[in-house]
Amino acid sequence: MVTIVFLSILLGAGPNDGSQASSLQSLEAAPVADESPTAWSCTVDTLRSGRECVFEAELTAGEPDRDQATNNVRLVQGMGRALCAEAARAQSGEGKPDKALAALCEKKYAAATGRCELEGAVSVVDAKGRFAPAARACYRALSGALQETQLMASVASPCCQCAAQRGCAGAGDQCYSSLVRQEAGASTLACMRDRCAEACSLVPPASSAGKAPASLPKSEPRPGRGSASL
Repeated sequence: MVTIVFLSILLGAGPNDGSQASSLQSLEAAPVADESPTAWSCTVDTLRSGRECVFEAELTAGEPDRDQATNNVRLVQGMGRALCAEAARAQSGEGKPDKALAALCEKKYAAATGRCELEGAVSVVDAKGRFAPAARACYRALSGALQETQLMASVASPCCQCAAQRGCAGAGDQCYSSLVRQEAGASTLACMRDRCAEACSLVPPASSAGKAPASLPKSEPRPGRGSASL
């Protein structure tokens, strides 16, 4: 019985089905390169996540062009609102973005886009969505704005929202950076702990005010193979 099944498997394709010839043709065919972005490419996804990346885009710089410069800025500006909304999403059960922090992020992001003109000599991203090597400073500026917002969302957002609702002095846009940098005044911290104890559980005690500020995140990726890294 086993022999019959084994023979059936061997004979199932038939001697003249052309599979062998097809295999030989495949081996002799010219190799086809996969030019899709690799996991290391600097793209919107790596900008969103803060992952290390490599500038893989191969773009040839041309003469400065004002229209291209405008298009470069317009392109990265178009990403800003969605990226900032995601970055301003507090690590809480609701997972809703902090609207005030998202607006603050958009201001910082918009300021960073000024470094993305590249004099119009090259597109800021290629057709596959990979950032150009010439856009390194642009990418780092955008990434810095987003990473700072993410840190503020995780450390300061719940507290600052509560402080604004409860009327604590020092609430508003400056609240986020002052808490992250540990620069909030003693009276502000006292109000937060009194009126927003649960939301401000990560806030340092008032006695910590005035100490060396905490460092904001920096992106220092390792060099990539074949292209300059971020």
